[in-house]
Amino acid sequence: MSSQRTVSDWKVWLLVWALGIAGIVAVMPYVIELQGLALRQAAAKASMSVPTILALSAVQGAVLLGICSRIGIWAARRVCLSFPILDAIAARKSIPWSGSAALAASLSGLVGGAFVVLIDVFVFAPSKAVALNDNQPAAWKGFLASFYGGVTEEIFLRLFLLSLLALGLRRLTLGADSRGRAVPSAAFWTANILAALAFGLGHLPATAVLAPLTPLLVVRAIVLNGVLALLFGALYRRYGLEMAILAHFSADIALHVVPPLVG
Repeated sequence: MSSQRTVSDWKVWLLVWALGIAGIVAVMPYVIELQGLALRQAAAKASMSVPTILALSAVQGAVLLGICSRIGIWAARRVCLSFPILDAIAARKSIPWSGSAALAASLSGLVGGAFVVLIDVFVFAPSKAVALNDNQPAAWKGFLASFYGGVTEEIFLRLFLLSLLALGLRRLTLGADSRGRAVPSAAFWTANILAALAFGLGHLPATAVLAPLTPLLVVRAIVLNGVLALLFGALYRRYGLEMAILAHFSADIALHVVPPLVG
């Protein structure tokens, strides 16, 4: 059984890695438009072309993704966090699809994304922060970028970081005999909050390209992204990684596709 699980984990890892790399490729048109000037400056400074800079960035991201996803799968197995659909695909079994879980993930993601847009427009934009729906790339580029957010970011933040934090906090909470035991709710939510903070802070480099960072912009990044990250973590725990991915993808549709369409 142990050897079968090991083989399955490697198949799941290859599947997760491939999906994550696809997300890295899909986000490129969005990045080129949003950060075109910064890319040209970096390319000139390094005496390289913009395509070369992008290719090197993609390779670096793919390598890091491969390492993080493998560690994440290892950690998730030990704290009973799951990815049932990916497991079924890797094992060539029938997919355990849940319509109610998918509906809950999709709707919560869309509502959460819409809520974030409204908070940004009515709370942060009047305070001279950068609104999420200002100067956005075209809707089709936002749609492609949603695959990066939904898949690749979930691999980094939920599969890897949240799983690893939950594993460490379980050990701190339960001691040496924690192996095989469920993660206490307090430990999980502490891990979820820490991962949400990391998710928010991780958006600051992209924000810095648009405007000089201020305390207000730092708070904005943590609040707007952190609220959604807590939701994704809760879905990961309850339904599995796939529903966190679906919710994140749906939220990004509300954030990056709808605003350009409605102007």
